Amino acid sequence: MKYVSTRGRAPVLDFDDVLLAGLARDGGLYLPESWPRFSAAEIRAMRGLSYGELAARVMRPFVEGCLSDAELSKLCAESYAGFNHPAVAPLRQIGHNQWVMELFHGPTLAFKDYALQLVGRLFDHVLKKKNRRVTIVGATSGDTGSAAIEACRDRAAVDVVILHPLGRVSEVQRRQMTTVLSDNVRNVAVEGTFDDCQDLVKALFNDEAFRDEINLSAVNSINWARVMAQIVYYFAAGIALGSPEIPMTFAVPTGNFGNVFAGYAAKLMGLPIDKLIIGSNTNDILTRFFEGGVMKTDGVVPTLSPSMDIQVSSNFERLMYLALDRDGVAVDKLMGEFRGNGAMVMPQGAWTSMREVFEAYRFDDETTLATMRSLKHRTGETLDPHSAIGVGAGLKGHSHKDSTVVALATAHPAKFPDAVEKATGIRPALPPHMADLFERPERKDAMGNDAEALKSYVRAFANRKSV
Repeated sequence: MKYVSTRGRAPVLDFDDVLLAGLARDGGLYLPESWPRFSAAEIRAMRGLSYGELAARVMRPFVEGCLSDAELSKLCAESYAGFNHPAVAPLRQIGHNQWVMELFHGPTLAFKDYALQLVGRLFDHVLKKKNRRVTIVGATSGDTGSAAIEACRDRAAVDVVILHPLGRVSEVQRRQMTTVLSDNVRNVAVEGTFDDCQDLVKALFNDEAFRDEINLSAVNSINWARVMAQIVYYFAAGIALGSPEIPMTFAVPTGNFGNVFAGYAAKLMGLPIDKLIIGSNTNDILTRFFEGGVMKTDGVVPTLSPSMDIQVSSNFERLMYLALDRDGVAVDKLMGEFRGNGAMVMPQGAWTSMREVFEAYRFDDETTLATMRSLKHRTGETLDPHSAIGVGAGLKGHSHKDSTVVALATAHPAKFPDAVEKATGIRPALPPHMADLFERPERKDAMGNDAEALKSYVRAFANRKSV
């Protein structure tokens, strides 16, 4: 399998090099040169597989030529062995043809674990094979940071620096990052928003001399391996609920578009998906786009669902590339307009093709709390504010009544206890392995929104053992 950039000017790479590269040299994102597609018979044959076995089956085409079947199977089995539910990604029924998939049973209680537990092991495997070392710099709006740190802590060939927006993640999310004291991990609070953190990461990647100097790599969903691993739970839900015979609709709370794009990838691979429904909070750039075809940034407003407080959805570029018939020049032009003036207008044909699959709904904080309260009363399901937005969007958009709708619950309610308590009157407890989180010592750094200062910080950290 070969991979191409959405901007069309970067070298074509194999999977190993895409994993280590993260962002393409031309500023684009990597995608498979062609999409593997499973037949109905092949999807039926996946029934009865464990989650780890299914992961290996679904991802095998993407790593062809780089990992053997035995290597991939071993990595997948190890990645999901430590999840605290035997189904790994269990389904809960909340109504007729309406389900919630709980994606918070990994070590850091968020859906990011489903990709990053594998990605950490992939880095170890590939770096050992190539006798290389990398420095990972990533931005988080809350959950990616702790999942990446947990996946990469204490690994011999990886250093990790995670940026988060100061004061804009929950207390649990922050402590999950700052209480990891491993020598190869650092966490930095940046004065600004998640979009500022993300722009800093891209600035480092776009400085090719610096990128090469410290062997820069990424664990954000700009890295194709993240999206690849997230495709699996869409297949898991579909197969458990009757695919390929039963069509599916998925509802996804999303800010950066990586999670829902993985659903689109599953559709391209043959899983019968009618609709992908996006749930947005007040920072509704995606909802506004799917309503009118214009992508336009606005100020970021803090909400009860901080992981979605985003105005630049990085992974949307992957969908653009496919909707524009893989025209990298057109993507580059539109992204240049977006960077330049904060707005771009999608060609009508491309927008219309996107609207055939995607729809989106927005929920402000009061509606989010009401949704959490209603679901608890009606179904007994306690959801965090992000997951409640996904479920609310799914219920609102479930117009295909012959289609089964699955809403993705992306974080454990105990990660956002204040919001859950406000909605339901019940304060959710952290699970036993995290019960002492607020008693653990912290290590944290802070800086302004300054790319040169960040480069100096990362360089000093990467070179600390040679001084």
